[in-house]
Formats: sequence, C-alpha cells, structure tokens
Amino acid sequence: MPDRLRVEVAGRQLEISNLDKVLYPRAGFTKGEVLDYYTRIAPLLLPYLAGRPLTRTRYPNGVDELGFFEKNAPAGTPEWVRTVRLPVPGSSRNREKIDFIVVEELATVVWLANLAALELHTPQWRVDAEGRALDPDQLVVDLDPGPPAGLPECYEVALILRERLAADGLRPAAKTSGKKGMQLVVPLPGDESADEVSGYAKAVAEELAKAHPKLVVAKMAKQLRPGKVFIDWSQNNAFKTTIAPYSLRAGPAPTVSAPLSWSEVEAGELTAAGLTPSVVLDRVASRGDLLQGGE
Repeated sequence: MPDRLRVEVAGRQLEISNLDKVLYPRAGFTKGEVLDYYTRIAPLLLPYLAGRPLTRTRYPNGVDELGFFEKNAPAGTPEWVRTVRLPVPGSSRNREKIDFIVVEELATVVWLANLAALELHTPQWRVDAEGRALDPDQLVVDLDPGPPAGLPECYEVALILRERLAADGLRPAAKTSGKKGMQLVVPLPGDESADEVSGYAKAVAEELAKAHPKLVVAKMAKQLRPGKVFIDWSQNNAFKTTIAPYSLRAGPAPTVSAPLSWSEVEAGELTAAGLTPSVVLDRVASRGDLLQGGE
C-alpha cells in the first residue's frame, strides 16, 4: 500500500498517509483501523461534535509514546475546515485567543484521524453561526473512582445520581469515559450560564457526598478519594472539556467512550476494556444511539 493516498470524502479532497502504522502497539491496532472506525461511527459522532470547539489529544507516534493536547488549528489546516477564534484564559503560550477547529462534517473527522487525533474533547456549550459562545446546552458530571474503587462503584453512584437529578426533572444519560470512570450527560435548554450550571452540579455533588460519605466525595483532593467515587462537577466550567461520546481513548488497547443503557448500568457488568471499536460499532448497528434513548 502506498505511504500516501489522495482520497475524496463527501466531496472534499484530502491526503491520508501511513495507514499501516501501528498506533496501539500492544493491540496491533493501526492508523488505518482508526480511520475506519471514525469513518463508520461518524453519523453518530458528528452531532456531538457539531458547533463545539474541539480539543484533540494526538499520538503521532502511537499511544506508547508521549501524546499532546492540541486546541489551536494546526498549520496546514484545510480551508474548508471550520474554525472559530475564541478567548483562552490561562493559555500556556500567553495567547489571548486561539483558532479552534469545529467539526461539522465527515471529511474533518477523517482529516483529524489522519493526524492521529485519537481523543476528541468538547466543552458543554456550542458556538453560533458567527462563532459566538452560547450558554451550555448540557450538564456533565464525571465519575472518577479512586482505587481500589472502579467502574462498579461508578455504576452505583450513577444510579444514586440519576435518582437525585430526576427529582429536579432532569433526565441523564450514561456513558463510559473509555478508561476507569464514566459520565452522566443531561440535556439543558441553554438558558443558564456555565457558572449557574456548575454551581448546581457542585451543590448536588456536595449533597450526595454528605448523604453517602463512604462512597462519594465532592472535593478534588486526591487524598480524599481512595475507595470512593469523586463526582467531578467542575466539568461544567466554561473552559473545561470532556471526552466526546464515541471518541477513542489512548491506552494499551483501543477503547471507546461508549453510551450505556440504564439497564446495563444497573447490571454493572460491562467493563471499559470490553467496549472496543468493533464492539461499539456492533452495538450502534443493533441498538442505535443509547445517549438518545436507543435500545
């Protein structure tokens, strides 16, 4: 196979390269397989990326080598890729604003996958047609277990949290983080600020930490976490991002941030390692998008 190929993706011309390069060495999972997964999952992935400034984690030399976060549009970004210029308080390079990529089409997904952008992270808000930031349209809580706690304890906390959110008329959906924890995602009408949403999530986390002190912690201090699940309410800060649904994760083997049904959360049997790209593609083919009520 040639090192470089010119391809057409939904009317866009782009170049892909090194498809045989192994990006997950311990699993033998290649760049070509990454491209195949992202191309096939794109119909479900794209709605979760559309309108959201994207942060990528790239691993051009594979997951066993050091990757890097990338917020700005890199040199050579095709002119047809949508970008928006937004402020970045606390930039490590002292830049007031950055040109972010916003993924709106399949060709952009393929282009990013070719750059070994394995992980796709998004904020809880979108930009409008003029590139102005809107109020958040979702609330996300990250459930982060402190060893020896793991995903089973996250499932337990997720059920408690679902009941608490339901008391306020909210209907969360669940997904794995693709690694050790999981997230609950709650759609919002988009009429409250990030500070208001974050404040609500913090209050709920603190309430549950008080009610379940042996299982839940609401403070970030690592010394408080062993054997408990940290409800990370801070994911709703306007400048924070969360792994997108259906994104790959970098690890010994390729895993996916996979939506779950509540019956699966109740059963508590699924593991992050078992939710591989092929498994997730089979799940969506037979069950649809579980974040949107598919089953």
